[in-house]
Amino acid sequence: MWCLGIDARARRAWRQNGLFGTANVYGWGENKGRTEEIIGSWFAQGGGRREKTVLATKVYGSMSREADTWPNEDKLSALNIRRAVDASLKRLGTDYIDVYQFHHIDRLTPFEEIWQAIDVLIQQGKILYAASSNFPGYKIAQANEAAARRGMVGLVSEQCLYNLYERRAEMEVLPAAQEYGLGVIPWSPLHGGLLGGVIKKQEEGGRRASGRAAEVLADPAARARIQAYEDLLDKHGLVPGEVGLAWLLTRPQVTGPIVGPRTAEQLEGALRAVELELSEEVLAGLDEVFPGPGPSPEAFAW
Repeated sequence: MWCLGIDARARRAWRQNGLFGTANVYGWGENKGRTEEIIGSWFAQGGGRREKTVLATKVYGSMSREADTWPNEDKLSALNIRRAVDASLKRLGTDYIDVYQFHHIDRLTPFEEIWQAIDVLIQQGKILYAASSNFPGYKIAQANEAAARRGMVGLVSEQCLYNLYERRAEMEVLPAAQEYGLGVIPWSPLHGGLLGGVIKKQEEGGRRASGRAAEVLADPAARARIQAYEDLLDKHGLVPGEVGLAWLLTRPQVTGPIVGPRTAEQLEGALRAVELELSEEVLAGLDEVFPGPGPSPEAFAW
């Protein structure tokens, strides 16, 4: 359904299947690794599930249950990468990971060491590609230049926070991804439900905003922007959540957003967003409500 890509041929193939994006630490606390185990149980049911899925997981956070973390129990040291990928493969019930993502930058480990570890994993057939998540533009550049010196492909995608409300990635991350040929996979594409018609749902007695969305709505000025967004789409007879996803698909750098539906209805809405075409009038209205920073470097240089 939602996918990332390296080239057009790969994107077409992957769009026919599904992308599961997770991380070794998801489940958090005492349940670290639980989401990988759930996916592994689903794969174990057979029926070509693994073969028809693009599998992405992440490495960085500590999997220790202890408060104190020993060296090489987290981040991107060669030893932690080697241990973490083997543990993820076991939980996932598979012998390879399509896209192995660095969950955060590691300020202590040089990319030469990171790529040496990744090169070994690729040669062993344990992973196919490496990718980043939450990387700034300059780290994307550093990572890929270091990979090029080793004759490696480098990062193939960046998973970052990017949506209509939060457009700072347009300053450096998206230009870097485009320059180096990375697919961009936005996480929190509706900003924690903020772009899913949250005000109208509250007024109708639906689920109250929480987390990131609640924090934004606590600011009167920000709430007014969300109200303007919902009013604009109501005028055009459009569904906010579907528009938030469809807008991302109009961005040239974006391959596909990561969605986390809680209900079948939300999943169906995400699927409809793939076919939704936004008019120039709607796109202009969205830019008026949520103006982006502008082209880089002009947006901050003068």
